[in-house]
Amino acid sequence: MSLGHGIFFALGGYALAMYLKLQLPPGQIPDFFTLYGVNDLPWLWKPFYSFSFTLFAVIIIPGIVAGLLGYLVFRNRIKGVYFSIITQAALIVFFNFFNGQQQLINGTNGLKTETDKIFGFVVGSAPVQLAFYEITILFLIATYLICRWLTSGRFGNLLIAIRDDEFRLRFSGYNPTWFKVLVFAISGALAGIAGALYTVQTGIITPNAMDVAFSIEMVIWVAVGGRGSLIGAILGTLLVRLGRTVLSEQFPEVWLFFQGALFLIVVTILPDGIVGWVRNFSFDKIRALFGFPKPVATYPSLEEDQEIELEREEFEQKITKD
Repeated sequence: MSLGHGIFFALGGYALAMYLKLQLPPGQIPDFFTLYGVNDLPWLWKPFYSFSFTLFAVIIIPGIVAGLLGYLVFRNRIKGVYFSIITQAALIVFFNFFNGQQQLINGTNGLKTETDKIFGFVVGSAPVQLAFYEITILFLIATYLICRWLTSGRFGNLLIAIRDDEFRLRFSGYNPTWFKVLVFAISGALAGIAGALYTVQTGIITPNAMDVAFSIEMVIWVAVGGRGSLIGAILGTLLVRLGRTVLSEQFPEVWLFFQGALFLIVVTILPDGIVGWVRNFSFDKIRALFGFPKPVATYPSLEEDQEIELEREEFEQKITKD
């Protein structure tokens, strides 16, 4: 369980925000630089004059950082709670670093994009926000299809094998490290794109995007919807974010308690999430309401044969006596 995806989310957001802040008349630099006595644009910002480089940075930089972090972790076969601790530690390092860079990226104040322009249009205007909303939906569909493709076929079978029995896969001649690094890098790149879209729709990106609580909230999204399910991750995100919007507006002091209670409920009562609950229980109950028999793992004729059922009961009684 990764608690460090806030890093990649923020990197994508900052990359696009830096491009937007540079949409100024020639010779000008973003206003916040003057507050810290910076008169010349730092070299790190100059490539972000290019929109094509910005798109490249939004995807590739988070992916590279994720790949490097994943390689350092996975090559040492670190997993479980230790993997969570290391990713959280990396998150804290990046959070503190970005907080202290006032002269470079405005530190804790972050970069505001609401009044900036993209292709001559104000980012915060209604038409542009509608366009970004539509792009977000298309990105969600594309991400689902890509992940669906990755988790199917031989590559998907390898990922399942890594999850279920990594040691057996190693004995079969495969090196799981590079597969895990590749998947972690892809997830980092997708998080970077999500961070960029989030930035232009909220109007600001700050180091708070790398807050530990936000990364834990990402885990809650998946846990609520259902681990091991692409649809579950989408459903959980929509439900949790909707709940946060409603509760934080009407009862701002209650949201954090609700978030903690939600996590406890999912872990103790719905360990497989909503999708897992529907698959394991609700679907069978719905079939029963319409008179359909409960699905069986073997041949239905064998399960329904009275003679075989009688033999099974006699055999179980004999085993109990012995």
